[in-house]
Amino acid sequence: MSKITTELLLERAVPRSTRLRKIETLNLSKLQLKTGDLDPRLFSRLRHLQKLDLSDNLLDKFPNSLTLPDLRVLNCNNNKLEDVTALKQFPLLEELTYENNVYLTLNDDYKVMFLLQNLRLLNGKDITKLANHVRRVNSRKLTSKVTAHWEKFFRDQLPEKYTAEQVKSIKKKFLKSVQTNVVYGPSSLSEFTRWRVKMIAEELLACSLGLDLSTDPEPEETMDENEEESTESPSEAAEDVDRVGDFSSYVTVTPSKRKRNHSKLGSGNKRSKTQANTEEEAEDVSAEPLHFLQCHSKGNSREDFKTQLWSCVFEPLLDCGARKDPIMSSSRTVATCGGESVCLIDCETGTVLKKYKVATEEFFSVAWTTLTMVISDSRKKSHNILAAAGRRGIVKLIHVAADFCYGEIKAHKKPIATVCFSPTQETHLFTASYDKRIALWDIGIPDCDYNFKASQLLVLEALSIPLRIALVPTCPDQYLLAGCEGGCFAWNIKLDKEQKSRPFEAIFQFPDEDGSMTTSHRVDGLAFLNDDVVVSKSSKPGCIYLWSWSRSFDTKGKGCQRTLSAVILAELEWSPTDLSYLTLSTCPAKDYVFCGDEKGSVWMYNLSNYTAAWTSAKGKRSDRRIPPTQILKWPELRENGEQLTEVLINNVVSDPTFTYLVVLTSVNITAIWKKS
Repeated sequence: MSKITTELLLERAVPRSTRLRKIETLNLSKLQLKTGDLDPRLFSRLRHLQKLDLSDNLLDKFPNSLTLPDLRVLNCNNNKLEDVTALKQFPLLEELTYENNVYLTLNDDYKVMFLLQNLRLLNGKDITKLANHVRRVNSRKLTSKVTAHWEKFFRDQLPEKYTAEQVKSIKKKFLKSVQTNVVYGPSSLSEFTRWRVKMIAEELLACSLGLDLSTDPEPEETMDENEEESTESPSEAAEDVDRVGDFSSYVTVTPSKRKRNHSKLGSGNKRSKTQANTEEEAEDVSAEPLHFLQCHSKGNSREDFKTQLWSCVFEPLLDCGARKDPIMSSSRTVATCGGESVCLIDCETGTVLKKYKVATEEFFSVAWTTLTMVISDSRKKSHNILAAAGRRGIVKLIHVAADFCYGEIKAHKKPIATVCFSPTQETHLFTASYDKRIALWDIGIPDCDYNFKASQLLVLEALSIPLRIALVPTCPDQYLLAGCEGGCFAWNIKLDKEQKSRPFEAIFQFPDEDGSMTTSHRVDGLAFLNDDVVVSKSSKPGCIYLWSWSRSFDTKGKGCQRTLSAVILAELEWSPTDLSYLTLSTCPAKDYVFCGDEKGSVWMYNLSNYTAAWTSAKGKRSDRRIPPTQILKWPELRENGEQLTEVLINNVVSDPTFTYLVVLTSVNITAIWKKS
């Protein structure tokens, strides 16, 4: 039996009423109502209802036929809503709130702004200007793109006389193609864009061509987000501790001599003409500086050029059920950290989508994982979770789509230098700390109320502070490699062993400056280029080593704490600086290595012409140091007329397909380059 009766509605009316048709304001909050409790037959009698409060209930959606023709104000806060499209049945709605519905995102905001033409206030904010942009500018742009796609690729496919089967076939192909190829705006709005593109495409087929739209609906397809255009998004600085929010009041620092040209940027002075013209070397990459953002400022200060930025990682693509989501060739949303904040940035538009702050923290590292979480009615859905850690030794767990930091793990009593998730176990997180330990945690999967249980599975004992960690790609559940203050170490991390606290299994030695082998050196850069090739620095200044994991480490070897010589495949020419903590990264799909220097430059190495030889010729080492394919020079940036100098590049990361390059600096500037 439904919880809602005529008597309850009359009692809950404000003021209390004797007739349903006389009720103008109704409070149905805190009744544990579910969707099935909203009886359309009963609600259809509320002909003059203008204000409805359904907050603090258990609604996951709205019935499609509540028939409230005069509804103007609706409060749905603190429910479990997953979709907003049914709200279109309330065309006169002017004020709508649905805060603390964790499954609703920015895409849903845009959907209601389009569907409800009279909406003025959304979650307490005046959205009049933005809503007009969504309804007019956004729609005009997308309509133009959809029409152009039809004209270019599909109009001529339809014969002059066509059958119903041909109509159905052309519709299916067109809807799939148009959702894949027509893009507009930032990746954070990709779901809204697909939704509108499909709607516009169906209208085009119906209105212009008279095609029947009553055929079975096709599932929404995904698209590449490679357009340079952007739409506005509602944003607000998040000042509260332990709260994620939108953020817009950041500073964009513009190069004083910046031009929008696809320049092949200059290389370093060390390269000789002979080196530059070798057949082995790949051509320079045309790249363009897109954005210079100052979004990690303490207190949002424009004068902050001291906050150090340390880590960035691109958001993974979600697996939408059984259908992989090829929405983009790679994600263009990146998480960055430094100082008291973590930011999510759309690389194409330069928009800071989210900003998370903890006033007493200094964040050193971020990492993504994708958890399959149970939502209402025991259904499962994949969500990206961001882990962030730093000086306090605490890991913050953030459900980004819900704008919610749902928990923390007090992992270490000393600062955490770096974190990373297992590629095979979605809940397994490694934390490397200044306490000279690397811990493996199972962070658990939060339930629908965000209750979760974290447990420590393993502790790896190091002789010095671990700075960088990497799981061996061919056996990520068995071996972990770490670059530490005192050398490069390997541990067996297999969980079927009873021993929970483990010493290192091997330490690697490298050539010293005088050519002798040594294990004593700081390794502040470590990454795998492919399944076997390890890239590390800095055993000596001016050099980055590439070495073979399989040839250096014998997995059948007995005993712990073995000293092994790294089998060097090549050396990369790099800056002669002895400054530490300028780390490196790799783009395995493109065989690229990136490393910044002490002068604000990014050294890029295309090693695609070398990797095959390293794989096929065992023990063969490149005779000479490999020079950079290209060096991206730091542009001349000015703020208040003063030129920024002494820029250190702390980290450089590309997206998986090397479309964007994100550069983190010592002067609180995130630089974003785009490969053209």
